[in-house]
Amino acid sequence: MLDDGEAADLREGGLDGPLLVLGALSDEELEAALLARADVACWREAAAAGIAERAGALGVTPGVHVKLDTGMGRLGTRDAGEATRTVEAVAADPRLRLAGAFTHFATADHTEDPSFLREQLARFTAWAGGVRAEHPGVLVHAANSAATLAEPAARLDMVRCGIGIYGLDPFGRDPAEQGLEPALELRSYLAEVKPCAAGQSAGYGRRFVAARDTWLGTIPIGYGDGYRRALTNNAEVLVGGRRVPVVGAVSMDNITVDLGPAETAPAERGAPVSLIGDGLRAEELAERIGTINYEITCGITARVPRAHHRDGAPA
Repeated sequence: MLDDGEAADLREGGLDGPLLVLGALSDEELEAALLARADVACWREAAAAGIAERAGALGVTPGVHVKLDTGMGRLGTRDAGEATRTVEAVAADPRLRLAGAFTHFATADHTEDPSFLREQLARFTAWAGGVRAEHPGVLVHAANSAATLAEPAARLDMVRCGIGIYGLDPFGRDPAEQGLEPALELRSYLAEVKPCAAGQSAGYGRRFVAARDTWLGTIPIGYGDGYRRALTNNAEVLVGGRRVPVVGAVSMDNITVDLGPAETAPAERGAPVSLIGDGLRAEELAERIGTINYEITCGITARVPRAHHRDGAPA
């Protein structure tokens, strides 16, 4: 969540358009969101009153989006009557601005069975239609990336694309199937190259023992950087554009790779390494360890330097 300084930096840095914070907020987080002039969410009358009181003290008039829980089972109220009363409480309070009515889908990424998505959508639109009739300017929204792509009827007044904006596939398949282009690359380099004789090992626990004479490469990245330990003996990376297997245990700061038989010329120290990108997809890593691409990319830790590029050039 934003602190006060970060909120100010966003606005002073030229951020255009509204900020929407649709999750739960502590008192400190609420104040930061209000100072950032963000729209916030609520679904109970008491919460709306609390937002109004804090907004009045800060001299701001935030937009408020009221959430109906149509089946996700997390935040929001399942009681359409309570949601409607909250809408009216927000609309009646001059310290607040009724900005939106929303829900969130539980199964939009499960395209093999769209029935529950459609059930949620029907439940939501029945309620939201009444809200919009009473408050014509309210934004009605429900669709995340998966719903935006899978169910055009869910797009309503606006969509809330997240993972799709980063070019990752919300269905866990190849992003190209949805016309998406991944924005993220995770790169490192070969820090060491050494021969490994048959019977010699690499890494903690000797999880890799060479069956033949080969070359090993060491790459300075590990689970301390978010490269998951479950990828031990269970991944490939690109070294100089060539796929090679990860061998041995993923440690905190290093992984090792098998660069090929001893009779082949090894890659040189300093050779570039792609761990995500250049055709090696986050979805592939996720599938290998039974998780989702969100977790693979969100797990990249703060100690990994970030370089932002636009059209191939540093931004």
